[in-house]
Amino acid sequence: MATRKSDYGESSIRVLKGLEPVRQRPGMYTRTENPLHIVQEAIDNAADEALAGFCREIAVTLHADGSVSVDDDGRGIPVGLHPEEGVPVVEIVFARLHAGGKFDKAGGGAYSFSGGLHGVGVSVTNALSRRMEVTVWRDAAVHRIAFAGGEVATPLASQPAERGERRSGTRVRCWPDPKYFDSPAIPQAELAQLLRSKAVLLPGVKVVLVDEKSGRRQSWHYAAGLRDYLSESLAALSDAEPVIPLFEGEQSIGAGHDTFAEGEGAHWVVAWTEEGGLLRESYVNLIPTPAGGTHESGLREGLFAAVKGFVELHNLQPKGVKLLPEDVFARASFVLSARVLDPQFQGQIKERLNSRDALRLVSSMARPQLELWLNQHVEHGRRLAELVIRQAQARSRAAQKVEKKKSSGVAVLPGKLTDCESTDVARNELFLVEGDSAGGSAKMGRDKEFQAILPLRGKVLNTWEAERDRLFANNEIHDIAVAIGVDPHGAGADPDLSNLRYGRICILSDADVDGAHIQVLLLTLFFRHFPALIERGHVHVARPPLYRVDVPAQGKRPLRKLYCLDDGELRHVEDKLRKEGVREGSWAISRFKGLGEMNAEQLWETTMNPDTRRMLKVSFGEVDPADTRERFTMLMGKGEAAARRAWLEERGNEAEVDI
Repeated sequence: MATRKSDYGESSIRVLKGLEPVRQRPGMYTRTENPLHIVQEAIDNAADEALAGFCREIAVTLHADGSVSVDDDGRGIPVGLHPEEGVPVVEIVFARLHAGGKFDKAGGGAYSFSGGLHGVGVSVTNALSRRMEVTVWRDAAVHRIAFAGGEVATPLASQPAERGERRSGTRVRCWPDPKYFDSPAIPQAELAQLLRSKAVLLPGVKVVLVDEKSGRRQSWHYAAGLRDYLSESLAALSDAEPVIPLFEGEQSIGAGHDTFAEGEGAHWVVAWTEEGGLLRESYVNLIPTPAGGTHESGLREGLFAAVKGFVELHNLQPKGVKLLPEDVFARASFVLSARVLDPQFQGQIKERLNSRDALRLVSSMARPQLELWLNQHVEHGRRLAELVIRQAQARSRAAQKVEKKKSSGVAVLPGKLTDCESTDVARNELFLVEGDSAGGSAKMGRDKEFQAILPLRGKVLNTWEAERDRLFANNEIHDIAVAIGVDPHGAGADPDLSNLRYGRICILSDADVDGAHIQVLLLTLFFRHFPALIERGHVHVARPPLYRVDVPAQGKRPLRKLYCLDDGELRHVEDKLRKEGVREGSWAISRFKGLGEMNAEQLWETTMNPDTRRMLKVSFGEVDPADTRERFTMLMGKGEAAARRAWLEERGNEAEVDI
């Protein structure tokens, strides 16, 4: 009787041998998007030789036939017979799971500090390659072995090295099997980044990448290491300067330590920036850990404890503000390289370190070094503390996020908005008017067909350092945003302007110093939180007159009312009247204390009538946005009093002061 498929007996149990488990479930052992990770396993072996101090150059070649080779000038993989298995060691390394030279950590094994732990690294490379060729230079001989589909295709053969050749090292060349990967192409940018990081983490070791198809050759060789790498990377991400100089530290455990092994330790460089992209890279024994782990947690804990201690020591913490580790880490970029004797990773691809001791190891090293550095450089410490406190305050505000007031899912227009009748956005104008009295004159003097009025009470909030999600806590800003129909956004964003209700947004304030101050506050709001409106030419500044000159009738000339924007125009008008022969002193000069003194007719004639008004369109022009942000920070930042004072002392004589 034939056995049915549903039968479950002894013959149903299958034992996977050799490298079969890898080929059956490759995703358990490596990334299957592309073959980069299986190549990285060979690169990591070469890097371990460099970490052990026996390799000075690593070369990776992308061959024209799709294969990849990794060369190093280390000691060369042993080729003799294994004392227990009776087969060449080089064959065991590439054809057996859970075998390698990195398990022996006691007694100063071949690799005291290495990324290898599971013993399945380069054997996975073999399992998922159509072919692999290994060449070893060792003991004055050249040894070669080849594999196909994970099995030995050409047994190990040795021959004497050529006369005078004293080379040692290993070359691994593999042809990745496309059927195991989503894409057979190796992402060269990621490969280059990986090799560059190896050079950074191995100062003095030269790392080379050669592409046979394009003939391109890249090489990296860093003497300085992490500091130069982080500085270069931050410069590529943005032009934001670090708040304080880069903080670099390194420490290794000496002999006889109670908790950690001799040689364990860490090397780190940290930079804090106020804006721009962040770089965060961590490594354990040269293995990149993109998912972080306990060593990153240790750095985070150590930095937080040091900064918190500095803030408390110098009594810098505002009342009601509680510092958390994420406040210190929020704007931190870092490169961290940890050395751990027996690293425990999460998964074979080693993206995350799970070793619990690594947290205490890194934290115990980072905290005292940063504490000492901050207290030796108190001014830098204060600047860092200010940044961290601002992050804590922003986090606290975000927890109490204020949303726009809505009814039935539709934003309710502010009650004090006097809207226009037209629905032609290109023609419609919104006047943001200083004061209720001026708002009353504007409402009466406007053309209600296309001009809307939104009166503002008092000074607008300085929003330069305001968090976007807290803007709507301020009634005036809430009303402006809802009336305009556009949500706040940042520089470089692509906001939705489909609900924009007015083609022109006109700032209308008094012509005196207070009016100029309100202009600056509103322009700060638009520059910081609505930059797209400026970029697309929607923001304007109305220019109401500061003076009115009443000229008496003269001959055929009737009584005239002349308006002047400022003192310069007033002098020009007086000179012109003299040339016309008007008697000196016969004209009367009135200075407007504010827009509220103008009646509706005057306001229409001087400021709102498109045919007679003067209005400036706000644009970025040819200024450098970075310079503009820097200048705004100096002028509007709450903690920039000293910089403003220095700027006023240097440039104050150029100001035209209205007293």
